[in-house]
Amino acid sequence: MLKQLLIRNFAVIEELDLTLRPGMTVFTGETGAGKSILVGALGLILGDRADSAIIRAGCERTEISADFSLNDNSDVFRILEQQAIPLDDNEILIRRVISHDGRSRAFINSTPVPVNLLRSIGEHLIDIHGQHAHQSLMKHDTQRLLLDDYGAYHEEVDAVNAAYNEWQALQSKIAELSGKTDDHSAQLTLLRYQVQELETLAPQAGEYESLSEEFRRLDNAQRLIELTQMATQTVTENEHSLTGTLATTIRDLQEAQQFDDALSGIIELLEGAEIQLSEAGDELRRYLDKIDRDPQRLHIVEQRLSALHDMARKHQIQSQQLAGYLEELQQQLQQMSNSQQQLGELEEKQAACLSRYRQAATRLHQQRVEAARRISTEITQSLESLGMAGGQFLITLETQDDQPPGPHGNDHIEFLVSANPGQPPQALRKVASGGELSRISLAIQVISNNDKVIPTLVFDEVDAGIGGGVAEIVGKLLHSLTDKHQVFCVTHLPQVASLGDQHLQVQKSSRKKITRTQVAELDDDARIEEIARMLGGIKITEQSRKHAREMLIN
Repeated sequence: MLKQLLIRNFAVIEELDLTLRPGMTVFTGETGAGKSILVGALGLILGDRADSAIIRAGCERTEISADFSLNDNSDVFRILEQQAIPLDDNEILIRRVISHDGRSRAFINSTPVPVNLLRSIGEHLIDIHGQHAHQSLMKHDTQRLLLDDYGAYHEEVDAVNAAYNEWQALQSKIAELSGKTDDHSAQLTLLRYQVQELETLAPQAGEYESLSEEFRRLDNAQRLIELTQMATQTVTENEHSLTGTLATTIRDLQEAQQFDDALSGIIELLEGAEIQLSEAGDELRRYLDKIDRDPQRLHIVEQRLSALHDMARKHQIQSQQLAGYLEELQQQLQQMSNSQQQLGELEEKQAACLSRYRQAATRLHQQRVEAARRISTEITQSLESLGMAGGQFLITLETQDDQPPGPHGNDHIEFLVSANPGQPPQALRKVASGGELSRISLAIQVISNNDKVIPTLVFDEVDAGIGGGVAEIVGKLLHSLTDKHQVFCVTHLPQVASLGDQHLQVQKSSRKKITRTQVAELDDDARIEEIARMLGGIKITEQSRKHAREMLIN
């Protein structure tokens, strides 16, 4: 249960510290006082999207904290254990901070957590029913969720969803493969021709670069010979060759060394240079011997380069990319050649998956039929007590096996209601009276929550459009939930407020152009005044106070 709620700088709330108790807590106050702001604060604790606009004017941030006692809430224990969040005496403190710069931070027991974790935990702590819940009840998705939630046949729902996801994944693969194989024959013929053409050319990795270098040598062989011969003569062979000149210089310095031994280091350097020049001369002669002046080889290389260039231009790629491109086309050809076989295998898997889906959907349908029968009976009985004598509630299920698989089965679920005796049940969305729709909505919400393990239920003015003697019945219906739940009820009905175990009054005040909302827990005398106000309007009379006392005693 929710033990304490602390709110700072949230909308018109400056600071609020509420201690909450088991049973039914009612929130009352003038219209616009800020009752539903409290519900909004709880929504943020549950991970609702935050906007910096909620921050109180002139403040830097909004902070909301909620202290829960978990008792035996195994779902929350499991999530906390998975996230390695420590738990102290089965209590959990959730804190949400929204800064003026739009940043939002969340904490569980002082451990920073992502906001989506608040949603995962929050759905096991609090269930909020808003004053416009009857509007969402007219949607087929909401009706399906309510029926499945009531039936609690989670394994069947999960089995259908898992089979659908598998079928959908196979469908995507088949569609992708089918799209690639449209006009398969023409594509395959073209691809085979391209691969054969390239395989005939047989480009090799690095071949274009190697042949280009060889072509440059062959095409310039004569000039290479001339330049190399000149270099050889200069280094070693003519009368004034570098090696001859260097040898003479060394001899002269060796003679000079007799007079100054300091020249020995220079002589060593020159002797080393003489050796290197001699080796360079030898290398030049060997290079000359290897120069290929074969015109036939030049012609062969030129033709090969031309063939590679033409093929590359045909495929709009660089010549050096041909070998890799051939490998890529070969892989595509293999994939397309195998695509028909793959497509057949996928279709067989999908057929088997569809069979499993149909079986799971049939089991789910059977569970839904039984749950629909039970909840229809219970809600019909509740309508009687809510002032709709002779009213009938009915859930119909139409199986659409001819439709493609869906994530929730193939049942079309429709909530039907007859508000008056003798009238045939009609779709819930066709019920005209807002008051009747509110009562039907409330009956559905109460019945659907009877077997839930969520400890705290919040009803935000779900009694709108209800009055008179029915209002007392509504209050008792809400209070009946306290056998299994902690109940919060934002209400404008004195009949409902009088049944609260804890009564909190929401008041809004303005001073010096500053608006504040405050919440006070009412004692017995203050409670009489508040219920008298709700009964009699602005002017409270002794008669309304007397009526209020009677309501509280009863």
